[in-house]
Amino acid sequence: MQIIDMYLAQLKPYEKNPRKNEQAVDKVAASIKEFGFKQPIVVDSSGVIVVGHTRLKAAKLLGMDKVPVVVADDLTDEQIREYRLADNKTAELAEWDFAALQDELDALGDIDMSAFGFGDDVAAFDDEVADKSESEYDDSDDETVTCPNCGLTFSP
Repeated sequence: MQIIDMYLAQLKPYEKNPRKNEQAVDKVAASIKEFGFKQPIVVDSSGVIVVGHTRLKAAKLLGMDKVPVVVADDLTDEQIREYRLADNKTAELAEWDFAALQDELDALGDIDMSAFGFGDDVAAFDDEVADKSESEYDDSDDETVTCPNCGLTFSP
């Protein structure tokens, strides 16, 4: 895999992109600003974005001229369409281990993680879980717990 720098003007958003990503742009821009551009945008051989639309918008917001890019010239048109959808969908399937997440957040220094989308919601969720009796949760599966307020299902 070769990562190259390309001018933003060379990149073309996929016209039929089914993802609505406007709410994530500021958070992704904050991440790029804090940590650098660590995940390249993937394009096809014509410069059309396969994955990375939000990163492109964040780069524009930050006033960047170039971004790191991987050209997926080894994929067929059908594989590119499949990859575009699979990449976005598989990210949705992951769940948080809230106890481990809280441990990680507690171990951080002075960085304000709300810039990346973390806020009081994690602590508030933990407080809610602690305040509820076990009978208020649907845990008939014994493998998962469902929050009666937000409907979030997770493994304890």
